[in-house]
Amino acid sequence: MIGAIADDFTGATDVAVSFRRSGLQTVVLFGIPHDELQLPQHDAVVIGLKTRTIPSQLAVAESLAAATWLRERGADSLYFKYCSTFDSKPEGNIGPVADALADFMNSGISTVVPSSPEHGRTQYLGHLFVGEKLLSESPMRHHPLTPMTDSEIPRVMQSQTARPVGLIAHDVVRRGTTAIESALNQLRESGIRYAVVDAIDDVDLAAIGSATASHALVTGAAGLAWGLGTAVAARAGDSIAHPTNDDPVGDLPAAVLAGSCSARTREQIAVMSRDHDSYFLDALKTPDAEALAHEALAWYDGAARYRAPLFYSSVSPERLRLVQETLGVEESSNILEGAIGLIALGLVHRGVRRIVVAGGETSGSVVTSLGVSGGLIGPELAPGVPWIYTAGERPLALLLKSGNFGEPEMLVQAVDSAQSLERTA
Repeated sequence: MIGAIADDFTGATDVAVSFRRSGLQTVVLFGIPHDELQLPQHDAVVIGLKTRTIPSQLAVAESLAAATWLRERGADSLYFKYCSTFDSKPEGNIGPVADALADFMNSGISTVVPSSPEHGRTQYLGHLFVGEKLLSESPMRHHPLTPMTDSEIPRVMQSQTARPVGLIAHDVVRRGTTAIESALNQLRESGIRYAVVDAIDDVDLAAIGSATASHALVTGAAGLAWGLGTAVAARAGDSIAHPTNDDPVGDLPAAVLAGSCSARTREQIAVMSRDHDSYFLDALKTPDAEALAHEALAWYDGAARYRAPLFYSSVSPERLRLVQETLGVEESSNILEGAIGLIALGLVHRGVRRIVVAGGETSGSVVTSLGVSGGLIGPELAPGVPWIYTAGERPLALLLKSGNFGEPEMLVQAVDSAQSLERTA
């Protein structure tokens, strides 16, 4: 069994679907599970935490708790998943968490592979690209919480750990698994603890996955998870479980909740707003989470007919700065995320069974408010964006989308199969 730990909830679904795509039946869990939790048949378990931007000591403690839970339930190896844009503060938390997990697993050397080519993230000579732009020249340089202004990943990683960091360049990776294994051994013998490995396509990720399939700890984005899972599935043969496409929710009412302020999510909101009713959550007008949620649900209750409505707090960078300057960064986030969580809970009480969420922090708020502990990974709507089906007599279908993921029509596509919601005023 592979055990994975992701530093946010959308990242957990992203890496879980990569394992599923490689042929592994995969369960995703949100937060550190309780000991009595019963899991369906599986080959991989992913635990999603919210540790990307919290204090490093707390991120380490939660990650170690998750690692202990996974090891006690048979995880042979651990995968630490972070964003393909290496989102982190200058002091962490990628480095500190990786250090703690490496010690926990007694790992001699661990790979660092943020590349995820299907999402436009590639690395060459240690430099991470977002599409055709260097990370430091991409919109990520303006991220409100984790602005990424350095594209050289070995240097970024070295700034977060006291342990030596090395690079395996693309010319070595292109020579295949044996060459990568040899380079890893040489680095380990020279005292290197982290090997940042170049990758520009799935051929590279498959080779790296095969070279690291027996490692105690592997770190990377979702791309490498696919390469690792493919290697593990090939070695396991018929002993693994097989993913299914069964949808236990079916054609039931749907809604979209968007909190990400990324350019792509705002584009998706604009597309959906053309033919779907939408409600903007204005924290400046109503700076209280409960009051904001009450107003939104009253709008929903008062409508005669809604076709999969959209609730959103996403704004432009200029408007976001105004909100944060007026209310404070932490307070504005608490108000909006709290309101969206309460709205999700209210929608479920009103019969909505299919919920689409845009944004990592927003997804965490929705999942927490609904008390969702996890679910089985279903088919993907888009690369790295799967449906998640919860257990129980009244299952939910959740789609948790990272802010930057998906084509402009994605939110509309997510609810197209859901029944139009008719309500009587």
